[in-house]
Amino acid sequence: MERKVIFLDIDGTLTEPGSNEPPESALRAIENARKLGHYVYLCTGRNYAMLSPLLKYEFDGIVASAGGYIKCGEEVIYDCPMTEEQKNTAMEVLKKNGVFHTVECMDGSYTDEGFKDFLREHASEGSNSELLRWREQIEKSLNILPMEAYHNQPVYKIVIMSPTAEQIEEPREVLKKDFQFCIQGRDKHGFVNGEIINRLFDKGRAVERVCSHLNIPIYDSVGIGDSMNDKEMLQTVGLSICMSNGSEELKPLVDDICPSVQEGGIRYAFLKHHLIRN
Repeated sequence: MERKVIFLDIDGTLTEPGSNEPPESALRAIENARKLGHYVYLCTGRNYAMLSPLLKYEFDGIVASAGGYIKCGEEVIYDCPMTEEQKNTAMEVLKKNGVFHTVECMDGSYTDEGFKDFLREHASEGSNSELLRWREQIEKSLNILPMEAYHNQPVYKIVIMSPTAEQIEEPREVLKKDFQFCIQGRDKHGFVNGEIINRLFDKGRAVERVCSHLNIPIYDSVGIGDSMNDKEMLQTVGLSICMSNGSEELKPLVDDICPSVQEGGIRYAFLKHHLIRN
């Protein structure tokens, strides 16, 4: 059996979105794959701090911040935060256009409190009160702090949530030289969600960097994801797999589709593609 390197997205793939608890079937599959000699890496948009609850489990390395920070074992092989100028320009143009944002740093994430203020002011409209409760729960489970606690730490990525698509137009134009906007689309509450990611990295280039470091050919890599921020990873790996709960836009681009995270999809995919034995 050829040694493979397996890249796993977290939210919606290894765990339910916002959760830190993989199903037992996935943990056993990962353990068994590693016993057979395969490498298993987390490959996520989460920053390093958001990964801490999952690091109690055994992985061979991590790709954090959508490729902006990579560790192979205990060795950091890539570390690329924004420059001060890039960060300041991004935050200013987002604020100017009323785009709510969360900056992600090594030690934590810091969110624009204006978003929750907006939801409180419009709590009687549609499902905003539900969204407010969800947002507060997510911030608690992932330890997202208010922006006032941010003290100029280096920023790797910015997550955005905009009331309208039009409010993103100027930020996209101002930042297009250095950043790509990965827009996930509208959520069920009508907000436009996305991420602002440095053009120097993405999950696909992270796969290349890890494979080069491990001296494993790209065709011996496997990627499993569920959303459009996994697109570059899944277009780069030798075998690409999307969860059945994943983006409908992503599914035509991959080699295979496995059951959802709730239905034991990771174990199913590992068995089907001979990464573990039954």
